[in-house]
Amino acid sequence: MGVITYSQEFTCAVAPSRMFKALILDSHNIIPKIVPGGIKSVEFIEGDGGVGSIKQTNFGESAHIKYTKHKIDALDVENFYCKYTLIESDIKFDKIKFIVYEVKFALANGGCVCKMTSEYHVEEGAELKEDDIKHGKDRAMGLFKTVEEYLLANPAVCA
Repeated sequence: MGVITYSQEFTCAVAPSRMFKALILDSHNIIPKIVPGGIKSVEFIEGDGGVGSIKQTNFGESAHIKYTKHKIDALDVENFYCKYTLIESDIKFDKIKFIVYEVKFALANGGCVCKMTSEYHVEEGAELKEDDIKHGKDRAMGLFKTVEEYLLANPAVCA
């Protein structure tokens, strides 16, 4: 099994504490509210949001995927850091065994920078190309920007 790592950075005008709360700590409440057509619900099926918890995301009718489950591997609220693993989905991946994500928010120019690293653990002999994961990266960027716009328009949310 090989591991392919991709990193990306996003910058925004919102403080790291608010972005972390909206995208990590309170995502089960915030995300379905601001993208109801894309994500129907986010719920904890094990735990309460801390390390070891398992979170299930249920997608809308128009999505190509019905659900995903992520396990929280590490959570550092004070440093705005989270590490989690995609452990299950209704879509069978033929090249990927699992994906580990690390997300870190840091203060930058009055807003923040989000550094995200994705480790794709691929099946033996499988080759994963940039085009294979472009859709996922584009969706992550779209969600990040949607949350940023929502928080800018609603300064009391996640304050």
